[in-house]
Amino acid sequence: MTRAWSRWRTDTLGLVPDTTHPNPGNLGNLPPETHSFVGRRTELARLRAALDPGVGPAARLVSVVGVGGVGKTRLALRAAAEVRESYPDGVWLAELSPLHTAGLVDLAVMETLRLADQSTRPVTDVIIEWAHGRRLLIVLDSCEHLLADCAKVAAALLSRVPGLRILVTSRERLALPGEEVLHLEPLPVDGHAGDGSDAGDLGAAGDAVALFAERAAAAGRPLSDDDLAGRALAAAVCRRLDGIPLALELAAARLADLTLDQLHARLGERLPSLPDLPSPLDLLTSAPGERPHRHQTLRTAIGWSHELCAPLERLLWARLSVFTGGFCAETVQQVCAGGPLAPERIAGLLSRLVAQSIVLPEPVISARYRMLDTVREYGTDWLHALGEERAVRRRHREHYARLAHQGCAEWNTGRQVAWCERVLSEHANFRAAVESALAEPDRAAAVEMAGHVGFLWRHCGYLREAQACLDEALAADPPPGHGRTLALWSRGAVAILQGDQEAAANWAVRCADAAREQGSPVAVVAAGYVRGGQLALTGRLAEAIDVLAAATQLPIQDDAFGAAQLQVRLALSLAHVLRGEYERGREVAGEVRTAGRKQGEYWCGAFADYLIAQADLAHGDIPAAVNGARTSIAGHALLHNTVGAAMSLDLLAAAIVTTGDAHRAARLLGIGTRLWELTGRAQMDSPDLIATRRTCELRVREHLGDDAYETGYRAGLAMSYDEGIAYATSRPGGR
Repeated sequence: MTRAWSRWRTDTLGLVPDTTHPNPGNLGNLPPETHSFVGRRTELARLRAALDPGVGPAARLVSVVGVGGVGKTRLALRAAAEVRESYPDGVWLAELSPLHTAGLVDLAVMETLRLADQSTRPVTDVIIEWAHGRRLLIVLDSCEHLLADCAKVAAALLSRVPGLRILVTSRERLALPGEEVLHLEPLPVDGHAGDGSDAGDLGAAGDAVALFAERAAAAGRPLSDDDLAGRALAAAVCRRLDGIPLALELAAARLADLTLDQLHARLGERLPSLPDLPSPLDLLTSAPGERPHRHQTLRTAIGWSHELCAPLERLLWARLSVFTGGFCAETVQQVCAGGPLAPERIAGLLSRLVAQSIVLPEPVISARYRMLDTVREYGTDWLHALGEERAVRRRHREHYARLAHQGCAEWNTGRQVAWCERVLSEHANFRAAVESALAEPDRAAAVEMAGHVGFLWRHCGYLREAQACLDEALAADPPPGHGRTLALWSRGAVAILQGDQEAAANWAVRCADAAREQGSPVAVVAAGYVRGGQLALTGRLAEAIDVLAAATQLPIQDDAFGAAQLQVRLALSLAHVLRGEYERGREVAGEVRTAGRKQGEYWCGAFADYLIAQADLAHGDIPAAVNGARTSIAGHALLHNTVGAAMSLDLLAAAIVTTGDAHRAARLLGIGTRLWELTGRAQMDSPDLIATRRTCELRVREHLGDDAYETGYRAGLAMSYDEGIAYATSRPGGR
């Protein structure tokens, strides 16, 4: 239903414990530093003092402002890491550079905080409600292209969450009252290196030379303090590049191929500007020439590195700029090959760009790459100048349309978990591709893509974005067909999980009409889920059973509608269980579990395990209920399903207290509360689920007494998501 960050990852189709989590066991999501931190002693001390309540009165809003490539993000992350202990509820990094549409900053913050809210409430209200009484630091990184939205969100949060501090990186300040601004300048070339750096001093050189020397050593060209000529050349290079850290790092990376003398000579030359260019490849071999003033700083930061690239490396750099939020080599070949870039050349050229630090490996996800904002923007400028922007963006859109179609076609199979991980890692690219499709005049293609992506987002936890893209796609009354039916089904299914049952009823009617018009028996069966699920969750259980039981049981398909077929039966099982008809509910859930195992899927299977465990508990088979609840939690965790895991945790606590282990049950209730807080809608506002939870809590209190209950409960509440899932799925060996 909704997403959290699990302790598992996929390796091809296998499942292995996730050892790549950037901050295991701690609240927050700061990435690990991949390079040493050089210089900035004064700026770091000032920023640390502004953010650390233990040093003095911390500023509520601090902005690090400077030109592109000057190191704003690196400084902000180092400072945030050093004050982490002052924020018991976490330090959270919201990366805003992948956003291209106004109005998504609050959603990005909510996702950063790992809130899996499924309602239709305003996003800012959800964040404020969760953050009330907490002490946390949020880093809004790369705000310059969304200044108005960032200012609006920051002002709203700061005015209503006293324990919140916000750290901003941007090329411009937010211009809010009380904002403390640190203007970050390039590194000094002359003078003594900062004493607080991780790099050793290089004679009397400044921080710029110290950074360049360290990166040069990493490229296999170490500089010694005794090499006066080398030090002088290094300083000259740093002056030529204005001491901008990104430019220095890119230049130093070239020392793997060039000597320092050669690098200095190349940076002293200017390639001729060719205003009248006969071909795109000629343009790539030229210098940028004079461009509008707004590009001047960007040229200063990375223009020289661009000139040192080979023509085909420049072309790939330009085409890579269409990606948002990262990419893998296989996708690069699909999107960027063409013309002079033969598919078989892509891997080698990509490796060259990695070696030159133009493209960076993802620090957490293996076999994926990314580009820094300024580097990508530079590539975008060149792509536009080449006249290729529209064509390459079209290839990007078409690739992700095919990917979404394939994901839906294989969702109800053993590849489901792998597809969930793919959807999470490619979320930003899917968003960009959907936005691009919705801007095109081909409404049939747009609604088909929105239907596929909306279905995947619905199952992987992006309910709000699924709602937005589906609403826009369906607003123009698209032509009938598979795409429209799937889009209508996904929209109704989103409304059910959001608790918007009135809207779900309306979408159910439209979905049923579309399925009949399409003439697909499976689509007609699938449409029954929206109506029957809506009836079950509004307490009209007899009507729900009539609708759901009437659905024809056809062979289960491997695709999205096959998953919907299973969900029809799940909804029927749930209606029986809520009605107290446990044996019939268990029977139907058993059918779903068997079918799910045959398909190799987990999403429906985990809910089936939950419903079977409910029936086992009602019949007094406590060991079976405990095992079933644990199995359900593990299954939901594989698909980052916070709501499903929370439901199963409540059930597990109820089963565990029956075994007499009230201490463990209290802790499980605390873990469950933490997960429900992430969803923003405790027990899905279901009267039956709320009543069951309260009954369990009363039983645990009776066994332990209030003080012991609160101790165990708060111990569970203090666990991170990963710790809580691990505790719940482990066998009791202690408290």
